Amino acid sequence: MTKYTANKLEDLKSIAKNILSEFSTERTFAFYGKMGSGKTTFIKELCKQLGVNETITSPTFSIINEYIGKENCPIYHFDFYRIKSQEEAYDFGYEEYLFANNYCFIEWPELVENLLPVNYVKISITEKENGNRVFITEITK
Repeated sequence: MTKYTANKLEDLKSIAKNILSEFSTERTFAFYGKMGSGKTTFIKELCKQLGVNETITSPTFSIINEYIGKENCPIYHFDFYRIKSQEEAYDFGYEEYLFANNYCFIEWPELVENLLPVNYVKISITEKENGNRVFITEITK
């Protein structure tokens, strides 16, 4: 388990680099945190570090956004906040995304935890009273 603290927005760049380096062989990252804790903002920075040049937005209404990173590698960004049941994840073929060995960044994974791969990176984001964000990372097994 590793802990990082972002005192300002600019700190996200180094935190993203460190997490991608620490978990260089992992492809599924699940983000836990309250609404407004900074999940989407941090995923934007991870995508930038992976070479995404296009606009990165929250897939709240579309459930999934696809970006292209370095060497034309697809990166998938999920937001399961609005799904009503796991059947919706089955309906859009989540397996094709999560088990294709491409980067998958998942917001609100609590709603689909039993569908996730056995190993994934869990990133918990907590906002402190002073506005700082604390990131705790761990690998699930």
